[in-house]
Amino acid sequence: MSSTLRTVCASAAIVTIAATACTSTKSTDSSGSGATGSAAGGTVKVGLVTKTDTNPYFVKLRDSAKAEAQKQNAELIALAGKFDGDNEGQVAAIENLVQQGVKGILITPSNSTGILGALKKAKDAGIVVIALDTETDPKDAVDATYATNNVTAGELQGKYVKATLGVTAPKIIMMDGTAGGTVDEMRHRGFLQGIGVAEGSPQIVGKANTNGDQNKAQAAMENLLQRSTDVNAVYTINEPAARGAYAAISAKNLQSKITMASIDGGCQGVQDVKDGKYLATVMQFPKKMAEQGVDAVVKFAKDGSKPSGFQDTGAQVISDKPVAGLDIKDTAWGLQNCWG
Repeated sequence: MSSTLRTVCASAAIVTIAATACTSTKSTDSSGSGATGSAAGGTVKVGLVTKTDTNPYFVKLRDSAKAEAQKQNAELIALAGKFDGDNEGQVAAIENLVQQGVKGILITPSNSTGILGALKKAKDAGIVVIALDTETDPKDAVDATYATNNVTAGELQGKYVKATLGVTAPKIIMMDGTAGGTVDEMRHRGFLQGIGVAEGSPQIVGKANTNGDQNKAQAAMENLLQRSTDVNAVYTINEPAARGAYAAISAKNLQSKITMASIDGGCQGVQDVKDGKYLATVMQFPKKMAEQGVDAVVKFAKDGSKPSGFQDTGAQVISDKPVAGLDIKDTAWGLQNCWG
């Protein structure tokens, strides 16, 4: 997917640095100490590249990384794509961070294969590379991954919807994310496994890519419901997509007919569940991902040790309507622990 990128220059906020590094990407300095150069005393620089800087999930991940970097006396340089799927923006961000001399790059890849060349260059430059939230394909394109097991998260969503439907055969609309995204494919596949429906089954009455965006999800659901309202189950890639789908469903007065769940576990999403907009959400823990990622980069900078493999940061079903066979926490617990 191509895009017109906004050229920005991430310039030094520390007066002792003489040079600046420019790139064509959307930049967010969340370090509070400047976007380029090393702080006095050889402060470890940690790069973060998220899919966007507007999705609340990635805002939480970025803010958690910032807080942990400050705790570790490190400097965070946060960059992002303009939208979910902005592969070119993420490649430019990686190149920017390499030029700025970071010790490690934390990344939530929009397209897990499209950034492989840029990641290899970073690793060849001696930078430790860690995926957060989203695995790369192949997995060893990064040194380590700290993430939710997204197949499991999708499966939990599917199992919850199946248990709620009971003996009623599902008629499903799939509110997918971004074509080609690893998370998107894994959650989609997990949901179908959980609900017990094969890909391509006639029980899937409609599907659309939403890029995890509320407005796009609402428009997509409106279009699908114009074709048919014979649906009783909705899969959503994330909570913004669920909110958009709910807006379209409620406009048609179909709330009582349709069982919908989601994945994210943000505070707004948990409140949506409490308010009855959808029945359940699967909580992720981006704060844990960000903290562990920053800690790994700081440790690498200190002693050269690299993290490795996949580190599952957990998933928890949140609902006020428990079903048999699933470990479920209520929304009171969810509001106390959202995105912890």
